[in-house]
Amino acid sequence: MKRIIYFLSISVLLFSCKKKETEYLITYPDYFPQPHYNFTNNDFSKARFELGRKIFHDTRLSSDNSISCATCHAQVHAFADHGVSLSSGVNGTLGTRNSPAIFNMIWSKHFNWDGGVNHLEIFPFAPITNPLEMNEDISNVLQKLNSDSEYKKMFQNAYGNSEITDQLLYRALAVFMGALISADSKYDKMRKGKATFTSSEERGYNLFKQNCNSCHNEPLFHNNDFANNGLDEQFEDFGRYLITLNESDKGKFKVPTLRNIELTYPYMHDGRFQTLSQVINHYSEGIKQSSTLHPLLSQPFQFSVQEKQDLTAFLRTLTDYTLTSKFEFSE
Repeated sequence: MKRIIYFLSISVLLFSCKKKETEYLITYPDYFPQPHYNFTNNDFSKARFELGRKIFHDTRLSSDNSISCATCHAQVHAFADHGVSLSSGVNGTLGTRNSPAIFNMIWSKHFNWDGGVNHLEIFPFAPITNPLEMNEDISNVLQKLNSDSEYKKMFQNAYGNSEITDQLLYRALAVFMGALISADSKYDKMRKGKATFTSSEERGYNLFKQNCNSCHNEPLFHNNDFANNGLDEQFEDFGRYLITLNESDKGKFKVPTLRNIELTYPYMHDGRFQTLSQVINHYSEGIKQSSTLHPLLSQPFQFSVQEKQDLTAFLRTLTDYTLTSKFEFSE
């Protein structure tokens, strides 16, 4: 069974004899929680989805017209960056953090590694205006798009207004990003009774539930919270503290989802780990002590070689190739 958030059919009359066009649905499994973002005042529709997709892949959102949202959030990498530790912006400017994956965003209460944005509809403002990323002014973006007759027609069709505003721009992007739902991995098929774990995957799943599920809660595999996971004794990047200015938030970053973790390398806010083995080794024997370290990490887990292999096997069951190949999400 699937829950349905919003349904929109192109058919005008409920009992029309004409064949319906494609029905656009946002669906998720019944074991998923209710989303945080529910498209209130921004109803999901085909026109809005296609408009958001076009904007997401448009390089005119950057100051030199070279970078789109998809540049740092590529579908083949589960909408994460292209395997680079630190993401780069216009003119090759190197950023300070790794671009996280953006799927299942309607369940998130905070965005960016430090949680500096708390609403899906304003999330794009940060990368567009960041000097190290797109380095553009919203007024310039609107001027570019308003000079495009095709965009004006699409906005008119989607929102009943051919004048492109920042609010409508953000809402269209929210519809597209909100549709990026990952719920078709082997793990999901197992939950639905359509697949069975191997013995190694099952052992890894049990290890995960015993050691990792407190922060990476099933089924989304994150907890909408922030944590210091023992990367450093001294912090070069203060993370959440830069937003709250609370001493207890120093070195804390948003707990990322583990869904599609096989594809979203490198790992951590600064991309310091290139492989899953390095990540598991960190939690096994590499945790650094500091004043804000998460209390559950005060002692390393000390996984055996076999346990590390089993954990890796389980984490790979979270890969969703439907998400990475779905034609509707591509340019």
